[in-house]
Amino acid sequence: MSAHCQLTGARPGFGNNISHSHRRTPRRFDPNIQHKRYWLPSEGRHVRLSLSARAIKAIDVMGIEAAVARIRARGGKV
Repeated sequence: MSAHCQLTGARPGFGNNISHSHRRTPRRFDPNIQHKRYWLPSEGRHVRLSLSARAIKAIDVMGIEAAVARIRARGGKV
């Protein structure tokens, strides 16, 4: 599973864990990716999207039709 959001494009960030002795080891900051299924009335079907928690809240505000249009404008497949 790829850890990126289809709507916002959020991808993992990289950094270091820093121990008490200040040794640094690599780590990864993954976005909170959820798989969500939405009904798309214009096409009469469900779509399954990989979205970050922030993108789910954005869809609640803008609507699924606008979100799908934005994903397709970015070149994403729905």
